[in-house]
This record gives sequence, C-alpha cells and structure tokens, in this order.
Amino acid sequence: MNAVTTHRSAEEIGRTEVGPRPLPELGEQRAAADLSSVDTVLDNGLRVIAVRRSSVPVVELRLRIPFADPADTSVGSAHAARAEVLANTVLTGTATRTRVDIDTELALVGGELDAVVDPERLALSGNALVSGFDTLLDVLRDVLTGATHPADEVERERARLVERIRLARSQPNVIAREALQRHLYGDHPYAKEMPEADEVEVVTRDEVVALHAAAVLPRGSVLVVVGDVEPADAVRAVDGALGSWTGEGEAVALRPLPAVEGGDVAFVHRAGAVQSQIRLAGRGLDRTDPRYSALQIANLIFGGFFSSRLVENIREDKGYTYSARSHPEFTPGGAALMIDADTASEVTAAALLETRYELGRLSLVSPTEAEVDTARRYAIGSLLTATSSQGGLASFLVNLAGLGLGIEWFTGHPERLAGVTVEQVAEVALEFFAPSAFTGVVVGDADVLAPRLRALGGVALS
Repeated sequence: MNAVTTHRSAEEIGRTEVGPRPLPELGEQRAAADLSSVDTVLDNGLRVIAVRRSSVPVVELRLRIPFADPADTSVGSAHAARAEVLANTVLTGTATRTRVDIDTELALVGGELDAVVDPERLALSGNALVSGFDTLLDVLRDVLTGATHPADEVERERARLVERIRLARSQPNVIAREALQRHLYGDHPYAKEMPEADEVEVVTRDEVVALHAAAVLPRGSVLVVVGDVEPADAVRAVDGALGSWTGEGEAVALRPLPAVEGGDVAFVHRAGAVQSQIRLAGRGLDRTDPRYSALQIANLIFGGFFSSRLVENIREDKGYTYSARSHPEFTPGGAALMIDADTASEVTAAALLETRYELGRLSLVSPTEAEVDTARRYAIGSLLTATSSQGGLASFLVNLAGLGLGIEWFTGHPERLAGVTVEQVAEVALEFFAPSAFTGVVVGDADVLAPRLRALGGVALS
C-alpha cells in the first residue's frame, strides 16, 4: 500500500511554529564599475564605444544611424516607405557578396546581422565568435558601403512588407498605437511608425539606392561593441574595417517632439470590438534630468511592475484586465509616460476611472518607505539583469548613446537610485502623475462604450 503524500502550500512552507520564516536580506546591487571601455570618434565621424565583457568568447555590435527624412516633411512623406524597403534589402547583396554569401560567411563564424528601421534610426545589430570579429566587421563594411539592393530582392521584400503592413493595421494594438501617436504628435514624422501599404508598393530600387547613398552616413552615427576583446583592439579593428565608410554630410536626426500636454482622451470607434484599448500619455523626463531616478521609482510604484498599484487594482482586485502597465518612452528631445491597458468592453469606463483614481492617489498621497524601497530594488535589479549579457549591455548602451550618454551613466545609475528619498518621489508624483497631466485614446465599440464614457467625462466622443 502506497503512503499518502501530503503537499504543503507555499504559505505553510514559509511558516514555523513561532511564525513566518524571515526573508533573507537582499545583497547590495550595483552595476559593474570596473568595465574597461573606450569611447571615441573616428576620423570619418563615427562614434565608437567599445566595452570588454569576457563572460563568453563572443562579440556583440550595435550600429545606430539617425535616419530622419532629410526634407523633414510631415507624416505624408514617402521617406518611411523607402526606409523600410532599404532596411529589408540592405543585407541581400553587395557588389562582391550575394545574400547567400553574406549568410554563409556569418554562419561560419557563429554570427548574424539584422537591420531594422523606425522614424528615428536605422539599426544594424549582430554578433559573432571573437575569432570571427574581423569577418563580422568586413561584412558590415560591405553592406554599408556597397549594398546593391538587387531589383529582385526589392520586389520580393516590398511584397512581403505590403502584406505585413495590411495585416498589422487590422490588429487592435496597432490601431491604438497609431491613434495615440497622431493624437499626441499630429503630423510630426515620429508619429508615422509604419508606412502606408500603397506607399511601399510604389518604391523603386533606384529610390532605395539613392536613399542609401544620401542617408547611410557615419558622421552622427554610433557603433557599440561589447565582448571578449580589449576595447583599444576593438576600436582599431573597427577603424580598419569602417574607416573607408564615408559620405557627404551627417546622418539626420529627428527634430524634437512637442511636449505632451494633458487633456481629454480621444475616442476611436472600432465597430464590433469586444475588447477596448486604453492608451494614456503624459509628460516625462529624459535620463539626463536629475529628477529622472525619482520619476522612475514613482512610475514603478504606479504601474511599472507586477506589484504596482495599477496592476493590483484593475488586474488583481477587480479583474478588469489581464495586462496593465506604465512605462517611460524616450522620444527625440524629451520623454513621455505611457499607460497601457486592454479591457473587456463592458468594464472599459470603470478601468479608466480606476486608472485616474490611482494617478490621483499617487500624486496626492505620498508613497510609503516600503513602496519606494521595493521599487528601488526592482529598478536596480532589472537594470543589472537586462545588462548582464553582452547583447543586453550592447543594446542598452546604444540607446544611451542615442541620447548623447555613455557608459558612465549606466555604472552610476544604481547609486542614483539608491539615493532617492520618499520626499523626492512624492514631489515628482505631484508634478507628473496628476490625472490632469494625461491625455490619450480609447479604442472600442462606440455603441457599447459611449454611454458610460460620456457619464465618466474627460473623453471626447464625436
């Protein structure tokens, strides 16, 4: 006869006869301050940040090329369409390598290269074994200086893009994001994160080749290299491979965005929708502002992680949503605070009400010492976790470089977070988290949502 196995709950395991078991104290968390690095600018204007991290014999690189429309036109520009086709064909062939050659050479050194584009930048990211670093750089040089964007590849990638764009524009999250960007930024080029399908359909190879020659430029761009290689050696290798990458002028950065101002939430009708998308935005702070650390902790307390007030309220307590979060979004010349939640139609107005309530509560009632300490530990821990790998550190540093910052900001940030006080968090919460400081959009079925949203107020219904 088998013995009966009794399973104890987590609560039972965590208790003794005299009470709960005490949790062990967390050790001090701090970024590695002893990372050897070089931050320099080559003769061709390319900024290179090289960092040694020798955890595995791999090297990661991230190249950021500012890629705004040189004409700085409105969202109706064809630049976005041409840029998308360029990013999708830049690795498909050069004067000396076919697409297969590029893939094969990288695979033989355990490497890869990818390219993506958005309204701000063209980004190329890759990695390889340290023994294949020179090969990785040579392939990168070839595609930067000699990509031919073959006509058949342009035609093939253009067709794929059109299909993906049409599919994406049917997705609720994409509809909500595009509506929010238009509401916040009007016809600023940043608001157009995805070109129209009909704009992509008419892009020609000649236009892509011309854009590459005019806009893929080293001056104003930044390359981050992280791996098991001495920084000075990495810089010499980059200079040897990419020193011949030249061009007239400087890569074009987007002009600053208008500041986000609070106001009514715009309503976007989506007939027959059984779910709604709530997207709110308020003014934030960029990483160079001395109050940023306090704002980061305030955001975490509000909705920035699973134990936040917003999640506890509209997910855990009331069950209005499966996913709710708030997060900073760094934009050209500034930053915004974003709040996202998807809800069933019948509880959308209630979820918006509770979101406003939590904004007001944070801005008017000082958080507790325990809340601040928990958020602080989460902020430091998540930073160190996200940058613990070579690829994670490279991606983080290239984003910092886009703001004009370097590795010193990264290594010093845990100490800044550790110094934030409850009073500082309360001060930024009052200024940045007041419900009146936010605007945004709600996407859903007007036939279901309009009566409740009209009664709630603060929503512009047509």
